Amino acid sequence: MLNLIRLVVNNYNEILEVNKEIMIDSWPMMSSPGPMLCIVGTYLAFVLKVGPKMMEKRPAFQLNNLLILYNAVQVLFSIWLTLQFFEPRAVFLIFSPKCNNENPSTTDVQIRAMMAKAAWWYFIAKLVELLDTVFFVLRKKQNQVTFLHVYHHTITSMFSWGYLKFLPGEQGALIGFLNTFVHIIMYSYYLIAALGPEYKKYLWWKKYMTWIQLVQFFMILSYQLTIIAMDCKVPKALTYFFIINTTIFIFLFSDFYQKAYKKKQN
Repeated sequence: MLNLIRLVVNNYNEILEVNKEIMIDSWPMMSSPGPMLCIVGTYLAFVLKVGPKMMEKRPAFQLNNLLILYNAVQVLFSIWLTLQFFEPRAVFLIFSPKCNNENPSTTDVQIRAMMAKAAWWYFIAKLVELLDTVFFVLRKKQNQVTFLHVYHHTITSMFSWGYLKFLPGEQGALIGFLNTFVHIIMYSYYLIAALGPEYKKYLWWKKYMTWIQLVQFFMILSYQLTIIAMDCKVPKALTYFFIINTTIFIFLFSDFYQKAYKKKQN
């Protein structure tokens, strides 16, 4: 236990040094959790209480043109963010997370700076994606504001800030890559759906989106377990968090798939 505490402290001190060199605290919204918590708190208050109450006696908003623009921007942004992880040195760092290199070189710090910038944009993307739920409320689609949906958006928004601020590790980069890649597919679906009912015939693959998300989570879980098994020199607290949270997501998405598709088949 004492050795584990020492390892965590040493990792954290190393992270603080890297963060100082990259100057993450000077980036927008990164000096304090206040702005992020205000945004997430406002989101939760609106989608769970204020929004439904406000829309109770109002007709649903027709947001088709806005949704087309929003989903198109999300697709393009997700493509751009996914490409950030394809820099050869970044790919090497992701798939050999300090398993063979315990002392970061200057090159490693440069790569970490690049990855940190990508992580910051990922954090901004998570905040923007809170609008998904806001649009549900304004369109009076409250049945889609499920525990899974709200929990997923809330935890990813808060954690993406905490990850970049306190505990960045290359084992988190694979999650960012997989998640943004899946979002290319997901927001493409939403974009087609927003184009109108005449495009519904092109949406036969809806249930496979949940499959893709589950495959993503199993890949993440396997990757994190491999890091533990190989005793890679990365922040173990972060790895254990990923394992726990990914397991929760697997359970929630599997439960959603069973309720949404299996019961309909029966």
